[in-house]
Amino acid sequence: MQRLQDRVAVITGGASGIGLASARRLASEGARVVIADIDPEAGQAAADEVDGLFTRADVTSEADVTALFQSTVDTYGRLDIAFNNAGISPPEDDSILTTGIDVWQKLQQVNLTSVYLCCRAALPHMRAAGRGSIINTASFVAVMGAATSQIAYTASKGGVLAMSRELGVQFAREGIRVNALCPGPVNTPLLRELFAADSERANRRLVHVPMGRFAEPEEIAGAVAFLASDDSSYITASQFLVDGGISGAYVTPL
Repeated sequence: MQRLQDRVAVITGGASGIGLASARRLASEGARVVIADIDPEAGQAAADEVDGLFTRADVTSEADVTALFQSTVDTYGRLDIAFNNAGISPPEDDSILTTGIDVWQKLQQVNLTSVYLCCRAALPHMRAAGRGSIINTASFVAVMGAATSQIAYTASKGGVLAMSRELGVQFAREGIRVNALCPGPVNTPLLRELFAADSERANRRLVHVPMGRFAEPEEIAGAVAFLASDDSSYITASQFLVDGGISGAYVTPL
């Protein structure tokens, strides 16, 4: 399918995991992809792979983010898709009783404030064109609670969900759709690193997935491509769950 022929997409955190898988998928459907990442080596490699453009950007920097979207429009003449995906999930983030304020603040900056900055920078370009799709990476934890808490991460993703919903409503009549992508656990380097030192922690989560496995990045990328395309033209302000059935489960199969 070439649903995204000649459209221009910016992907933050595009050098690995969901971002890289999405870059490959969007490019395969005809999009021109701009990879934004803080890792210049991996970011350039990702851009080269999809015949795209790499821009090194710290997504917590307003100047970097503004320059990212402006340079995209300067290079390609348009901005159609903003996949605001960059995020972190450090092992120091745990129960509210043990998670320090420094960890809390860092998570909010990287996971929530960065999405605010990216939306704020992307919207003027999309408003000028009268169309666009913004996809913000939230999480299934934005709609559920967990006793195995990552309190700062959960709060940041809840903020992304609420902000996406509001922006989706606010700009709906200007032809701009804003949706919160809410993945379940995904088999990415971030997840593997989080669970590497504690297999029991991973297994305690896995038992609650009706499908019995974590998602692959390519499965999330398929949802990104759908939300980026006109196939989702009547979807905005949504919490788009791609979670293997977790949020619908009471008891899972043995």
